[in-house]
Amino acid sequence: MPLDEILLESLKLLRRDIHANPELLFDVNRTANLVEARLQAAGCDEVHSGIGKTGVVGIIRGRTNNSGKVIGLRADMDALPIHETTNLPYSSRSEGRMHACGHDGHTTMLLGAAQVLAESRNFDGTVVVIFQPAEEGASGAKAMIEDGLFTRFGIQEVYGMHNAPGVPVGQFRLRAGSAMSAADRFEVTVEGRGGHAARPHQAVDPVMAATQIINALQTIVSRGVDPLSMAVVSVCAIHGGDAFNVIPQDVMFRGTVRTLDPQVQDTCEQRLREVVENTARSCGATVRIMYSRDVPSTYNDPDRALSAGDAAAAVVGEEHVDRDMPPALGSEDFSYMLKERPGAFVFMGNGDSAGLHHPMYNFNDEAIPYGVSYWQALVENRLS
Repeated sequence: MPLDEILLESLKLLRRDIHANPELLFDVNRTANLVEARLQAAGCDEVHSGIGKTGVVGIIRGRTNNSGKVIGLRADMDALPIHETTNLPYSSRSEGRMHACGHDGHTTMLLGAAQVLAESRNFDGTVVVIFQPAEEGASGAKAMIEDGLFTRFGIQEVYGMHNAPGVPVGQFRLRAGSAMSAADRFEVTVEGRGGHAARPHQAVDPVMAATQIINALQTIVSRGVDPLSMAVVSVCAIHGGDAFNVIPQDVMFRGTVRTLDPQVQDTCEQRLREVVENTARSCGATVRIMYSRDVPSTYNDPDRALSAGDAAAAVVGEEHVDRDMPPALGSEDFSYMLKERPGAFVFMGNGDSAGLHHPMYNFNDEAIPYGVSYWQALVENRLS
């Protein structure tokens, strides 16, 4: 499905404009306005803004609607609070913000697909293109769902896509079932009794207690989870004390728990609470635990994953589609949409680029035609 050269050049310019003007979380008004204008210019039958605060939705009806089917295609719009170091001509104009995860490319490819689909209408049913804010840590998908995304537009199944650095351009990867992990978040405050560093016996040292707890947390996976299952417990920050000769009153540390299976998720939360409380007690300290389940596991419906793989194969050939990629322990808030409606999430090669969330990352414009063609093939597959 070759892409028109004029359209492709237009999409590259669009992607670089979005890249140069990154916006965070729900504050994506410039990007959302641009998306709305492009959808209207493409000839979408309806365009709706302000869904889930700043989300945008476009409706494209096929030549016929005998099936009555409605499918959703989703892209994310927000950037990250990272200082860009690429020195590209179109690098970020906003200090401390950059598109370090390729959402500029995701938005561009879905806009390109919307234009192609609105021109061809070569499908039976309705396509809903979804442009979501706040994927990076604020659950924009959940906000759009709570604002009636699926009920208001009658979406019956939903699909997403993400670029994959290190995977050659023109290749796709996916898997049926659990494809990405749930992400839980915890914060622990260890309360001791402050004192002089020369008289530790008169204090209750929260630094020592916190380090004992952190070491013990590593046994949750190694001794509490089936070795054939997958889980990761990571402590990523620790803060406590201000002076070299003062035992502080408290220490705080925080991190994440990532799992694929709901039962393993339950086990990890229970064991974390037990390990933290019991280890602290053995040190004479007390603890406060904040534990939240931020994003569920990304689950691909097997039938829809098969269709997604077939669509990718129609674009690049079966030999360039990995239908059994290993599950990833990163997380994606598209999982909220997949809990509401069946669908699939696929990965598309971004070539030899820096990794996601890296200050040198850049979306590969050579991937744009593959993404646009994949969306078109998927629609024509599911709404044939």
